[in-house]
Amino acid sequence: MQITRRKPGTIDEYLARANPDQRAALNNLRRIIRKVAPKAQECISYGIPAFRLNGRSLVFFGAWRSHCAFYPGSAATLKNFRNELKNFQISKGTIRFSPDKPLPVALVKKLVKTRIAENNDRANKKRKKT
Repeated sequence: MQITRRKPGTIDEYLARANPDQRAALNNLRRIIRKVAPKAQECISYGIPAFRLNGRSLVFFGAWRSHCAFYPGSAATLKNFRNELKNFQISKGTIRFSPDKPLPVALVKKLVKTRIAENNDRANKKRKKT
């Protein structure tokens, strides 16, 4: 008989399942995001922690077997910061890091602020169309 694991309903539930090092790194990331985007709502999206703003996804993060990841939710944002991310493994929409080498606070703040601006631009364009 196969045991299925229930998906977490909150970020707290998700983090409770992470190993202690990852939990600490992701909680720090969460605090930074909350500070930069206080109006964003926490949620679970695609099975991982996420923040939404203006009804749209803002950023995501998660813990995996051998790393943690931050997902800016925009390949354009990731591309704009590629020089600052040269010490991290990146792909189209993912920044991988380890708990012992977390993303710099200043960089996370810049990434989140950029995503807020993108999110607000999209919301404003949508309002103008209607």
